[in-house]
Amino acid sequence: MNRLISRFAATLLAAALLLSSPAGSQTPSGKDVVAPEAYASHDPVARGMSFQVAVVLKIRNGFHVNAREVTEDYLIPTDLRAEIPAGFKLGTVSYPKGALQTFAFSKNKKLNVYTGSVTILLPLTVLPSAPLGPQHVPMKLRYQACSTEICLPPVTKDVDATLNVVAASSAAKPANPEIFSPK
Repeated sequence: MNRLISRFAATLLAAALLLSSPAGSQTPSGKDVVAPEAYASHDPVARGMSFQVAVVLKIRNGFHVNAREVTEDYLIPTDLRAEIPAGFKLGTVSYPKGALQTFAFSKNKKLNVYTGSVTILLPLTVLPSAPLGPQHVPMKLRYQACSTEICLPPVTKDVDATLNVVAASSAAKPANPEIFSPK
């Protein structure tokens, strides 16, 4: 009986070691490393007004993505492209500054990266001709995620901002103050 228990314990220990080793762990997909969410600075938005859409990137712990401004030509920058619907005008997209970090694979060169949570801002104007009611601003986020050891293939994720357009005479209300209020 003791021998059976010892074998069972040894089997459990071996399984635990295998699962915790690099050979037993799975490399995540690049799509699983970054979770983007879109937020509007106002809800609803009125014809004739300017507002912002924020795309917040939540980057998985232990990973980073290249910043918009890369420090090496071979790096793939983070890029957000909006498909602006009729009745809207896009301003210049604002990317945050990255942080300079070194990694084993970068041979002591500092790379400009994003980690944790970062926010990309898109300034938009609702034109007087914008259709009333629910509107969508579809976006494509392209990035390459890396850990300290490996870089995953670049991916493109769809992001969508839902807006409710009202007449110019209606009141637009600030929304999502946790993202848009000055810190």
